[in-house]
Amino acid sequence: MEKIVVLSGAGISAESGIKTFRDSGGLWEEYAIEDVATPEAWQRNPKLVLDFYNKRRSQLLSVEPNIAHKSIVALEKKFDVTIITQNVDDLHERAGSRNVVHLHGELLKVRSEKYESLIYDWKKDLFLGDLCEKGTQLRPHIVWFGELVPMMDKAIAIVREADIVIVVGTSMNVYPAAGLIHASKWDARKFIVNPDKEVRVTNHANIKYIFENATKGIPVLVAELMNG
Repeated sequence: MEKIVVLSGAGISAESGIKTFRDSGGLWEEYAIEDVATPEAWQRNPKLVLDFYNKRRSQLLSVEPNIAHKSIVALEKKFDVTIITQNVDDLHERAGSRNVVHLHGELLKVRSEKYESLIYDWKKDLFLGDLCEKGTQLRPHIVWFGELVPMMDKAIAIVREADIVIVVGTSMNVYPAAGLIHASKWDARKFIVNPDKEVRVTNHANIKYIFENATKGIPVLVAELMNG
């Protein structure tokens, strides 16, 4: 069974209504990244950080997976599929995907700020005074700017084994995640689904560009792969 790796980014979730920090009118416009998405911000003003992620969590719970998320699930009938996502939402899982690696953490989980292995499912608001079982403050289970990406080594190993790599919803500008495609085999089949014709991958063979957004491009690509 051929192995497919899907590298997904904010664009696929944006089509379900989740705003990215680059979008106008999104949550990020109300906040500076430095104030809500760094370890320093957490130390400086944890209440502001919690307020920001409470809003993001509430927004996530109000949206649903789209046709791109759902189409990817169909690939599991024919291929060994792993999704490596930069997104912190659970839309891939809600659509039915079984193997999802979250590079940047998960919005519907929290963890102890001291004991990183103490991780809990969390769908409500998080406040100062909400503690782990060992009595320390809980924080969002998110990889903030400036923090190490603990799942990166696992992700690289998965990409290296892939026969087919699908990149969707990402400009491939945010590192280290942007470099993952370069871990793939030189001759692995690669599909880049992105309406931006400036997004290009160099030094690789077997690349096909689909200049569409996720909800248009992914169903077409899935049908092609399933019938191929």
